[in-house]
Amino acid sequence: MKIVLNDYGMHLRFAPLTLTRPLGNVRMGILTNDERWKTYLPEAEIGYVTEAYLSHRFPGFEIPDLSVNAQVIPNEDLVAALLGLTEGEMLFMDELWLGSNENGGGSHVHYTGEKPVIISERWHIYQKNGEVLEQDFHLLTAGKKSQPLSKTNTLIGDASNLFIEEGACVEAAVINAKEGVVYIGKAAEIMEGSLVRGPLAMCEHSALKLGTKVYGATTLGPHCKVGGEVNNVVFQAYSNKGHDGFLGNALIGEWCNLGADTNTSNLKNNYSAVSTFSFESQKEEKTDALFMGVCMGDHSKCGINTMFNTATVIGVSSNVFGAGFPDKYVPSFRWGGGNDFVPFKFDKALEYANNMMARRGCELSVDEVSILQHIADN
Repeated sequence: MKIVLNDYGMHLRFAPLTLTRPLGNVRMGILTNDERWKTYLPEAEIGYVTEAYLSHRFPGFEIPDLSVNAQVIPNEDLVAALLGLTEGEMLFMDELWLGSNENGGGSHVHYTGEKPVIISERWHIYQKNGEVLEQDFHLLTAGKKSQPLSKTNTLIGDASNLFIEEGACVEAAVINAKEGVVYIGKAAEIMEGSLVRGPLAMCEHSALKLGTKVYGATTLGPHCKVGGEVNNVVFQAYSNKGHDGFLGNALIGEWCNLGADTNTSNLKNNYSAVSTFSFESQKEEKTDALFMGVCMGDHSKCGINTMFNTATVIGVSSNVFGAGFPDKYVPSFRWGGGNDFVPFKFDKALEYANNMMARRGCELSVDEVSILQHIADN
């Protein structure tokens, strides 16, 4: 079976994370949506309906069997309902299209199963992260046995809410699983003195540094390293916040680095709903969110002692440093601080990206360079 995850016209709604990937490849909970579909249907082939400049790295199929809305986090009921569609049928929940059998055009079917999580704004990725994390936890751990927790640790809450994959290392930490599940992936590490309150997902090879404080619902994607204090943050993969400083209600892309003592505001002084930059309207828009920290696109970085205002948005491959608060919106491929930014030369941006990636035995692919070139040119 060939399944495509359709951006459904939401490409810019979730930028800057979706400037470098389709919506179906954004991490939330423990998994990305393409990983989630492969977990439910291991024999399926997964493709994408996305922007043309992303399609070489994230291809689709000329004739898929099933097209699904990438905004929708699948659950067992939804998977069964979509698989049960006959030729040409389209599945709807109220007015929202959930998916279609692509073999012909046909009638509408009303979905009656357990309501899935829907993300329709960028900030929903962290706001709804706890619910999705819990769902992914039960999906991934069903029928499996956790590795034992070392006696050097303190566990608060039911042991069934903690799952430790093979090769993970956890020593001298305090883990509170009463407020939400805690998933520690393969070869992940929680170092001594860390204080964890779930929900928390640590994907494979991620790490909490010495004395880290974590409030849920937080996700560390594969190969992320985190220290200091974090609260309700979603890291995609290969990103670092290795030192002290606070990061809350935030979204961090891949290959990002936050310098020591970086601090982010996640709440306005007057406790009112925040405004943030929209890539759709190309201007700051009022939201219904009270808490919102920084959102940082792939390959962006900030220097030591950086301060970010509430709801700051950083594009792809930008470098922020210096005293004072930078602008609340820093476009892609910029270099500087405060309101004094200059273009980041493309060849230098690629050099810096490859320097970081080489530390993990990786380098930019031809398709990744092409995506970055498109972003730099537009």
